[in-house]
Amino acid sequence: MSEKHPLVIGIAGGSGSGKTTVANVILDRVGAGHIAYLPHDAYYKDLSALPPQQRAEINFDHPNSLETELLIEHIDQLKAGKPVALPIYDFTTHTRTGRTIRVEPQRVILVEGILIFGEARLRERFDVKIFVDTDPDLRFIRRLQRDIEERGRTTNSVIQQYLSTVRPMHLEFVEPSKRYADIIIPEGGFNTVALDMVVARIQSLLDK
Repeated sequence: MSEKHPLVIGIAGGSGSGKTTVANVILDRVGAGHIAYLPHDAYYKDLSALPPQQRAEINFDHPNSLETELLIEHIDQLKAGKPVALPIYDFTTHTRTGRTIRVEPQRVILVEGILIFGEARLRERFDVKIFVDTDPDLRFIRRLQRDIEERGRTTNSVIQQYLSTVRPMHLEFVEPSKRYADIIIPEGGFNTVALDMVVARIQSLLDK
């Protein structure tokens, strides 16, 4: 890693595994001013051309629901020292808002998402690959709470989506991608020992 070659870190894991918590710990302890943060969730395809009922029927846990090519472009632009415009996605309407967040190039690029290790062209851009491994029951409970509180979903709709797409897609795409990880963190943000080691490693690379 050097000023011209930032450290690119990928954090993957199932929905509700604690990926965002791990990312936030790294951002807080390493310093957000050193990190360009790109959540894969921001790159969901804009479904504004579809009627609302049809939007709700999309399989959002399949790789095809995300504009991964744009994420790859943004990583490459940041590595080249150029800022990018991070999309802002509205999960209640399944559309992009039209607004963006300007992300400046930094010495560390942090990418987080459930499917980021399943795409070879994306995976090969990561210098460090972290997989957050959490029991399925805990992941479901966290997803249930999040979707009800933050995304305006009903309990029945969350359960139906989990059974019809989330669980099958996890078994097909997310769980197999764990084999590509350099580091596996059980229990996500609650694993202070693993997080201490990851943060110390990142800080040592920055110090160089």
